[in-house]
Amino acid sequence: MAQLDLQSKLAILADAAKYDASCASSGSSRRDSRGGKGLGSTEGMGICHAYAPDGRCISLLKILLTNSCIFDCAYCINRKSSNVRRARFTIEEVVRLTLEFYKRNYIEGLFLSSGIIRSSNYTMEQLVEVARSLREEHDFRGYIHLKTIPDADPELLSQAGLFADRVSINIELPTESGLQRLAPEKDGGRIESAMRDTRAAIDDGADAKSKYKSAPLYAPAGQSTQMIVGADTASDGDIIVRASALYDRFRLRRVYYSAFSPIPDASAVLPLKRPPLMREHRLYQSDWLMRFYGFKPAEVAGAADASGMLPLDIDPKLAWALKFRESFPVDVNRAPKEQLLRVPGLGTKAVDRILSSRRWRNLRLADVARLTLSIAKVRPFITTADWIPTLMTDRADLKALVAPRQQQLELFAA
Repeated sequence: MAQLDLQSKLAILADAAKYDASCASSGSSRRDSRGGKGLGSTEGMGICHAYAPDGRCISLLKILLTNSCIFDCAYCINRKSSNVRRARFTIEEVVRLTLEFYKRNYIEGLFLSSGIIRSSNYTMEQLVEVARSLREEHDFRGYIHLKTIPDADPELLSQAGLFADRVSINIELPTESGLQRLAPEKDGGRIESAMRDTRAAIDDGADAKSKYKSAPLYAPAGQSTQMIVGADTASDGDIIVRASALYDRFRLRRVYYSAFSPIPDASAVLPLKRPPLMREHRLYQSDWLMRFYGFKPAEVAGAADASGMLPLDIDPKLAWALKFRESFPVDVNRAPKEQLLRVPGLGTKAVDRILSSRRWRNLRLADVARLTLSIAKVRPFITTADWIPTLMTDRADLKALVAPRQQQLELFAA
């Protein structure tokens, strides 16, 4: 590998890290340097944006330790056979970049991943050493997210959680068959085993912390994972069911979806075109329905068409409502929260406002309009003290009435 200066390495390895979507920082514990001790705070070229527990948008230095890799996963731009420019940071360079970027007020934390060099254990040792050096040698109290390697020794994975706020292990692809076809060097069972061990370590750490104040925090922001969408033949229904199982079994903070992007000199087994970015967006919306709206995976998957794909022109909640119209209309003055959350156009905040307001009076359509963003989308699916949709819910053209209008945007519009 040719000798590169630090700026050249940063340009290469920050660009290589852009394919990793899972860099949010929500759920981290509070650390700060007020009082004169330590450096950095989790509350308070290579920079990404994430969200702190209080909702603030914060900046992270998002880089790879190296984009060299001994694996040859067909979908990865950094695979062994890929003709890309390679670079590698030393541990000291990553530590120095993190501290200098923080002192210049560019960032508030670090997101660090890596290709596999020499072996999984060797690479994992390097990642852990970066985090350890920042925490113990420099008393860095900012946010650290480490992307761990499931093939590494469990003891190394355990050490990662002692220094990082969040750890993540990529599940890579939604199905085992897709993983075997596109990344035969990776083992789905080993990936899940590593996620299970991490979950157990997080639980043990939380239990110890509840009993002993001096117990160290262990990955206080939990663990997450990421799936590539569109590289294999998995349908949206397959992805939804897989994501739900991961949430249930490992209590993940997030499952991230990354739309497959065609890469140079790609394998013939990969699709020639990337999936629509709207597909990625609809999967995030379906994820939200399961996590915050009480939908079961089978119900969300039920909104898909015969091929298992969610519609791209309307959101999954509206698609479900149009497909299962017998569940509507819903009486906003009497229906429980679980039913109100299924009404298209009603978010969690709007439902809470409705539940609070109806304690004092019977709500009319105008009242609901003041509590929501779009009464036109809500109206066909509810009844109020002065409104009954009569046959509106059964209209054949209902989708056209409630679907968002397609609008051509202008780049230089006033």
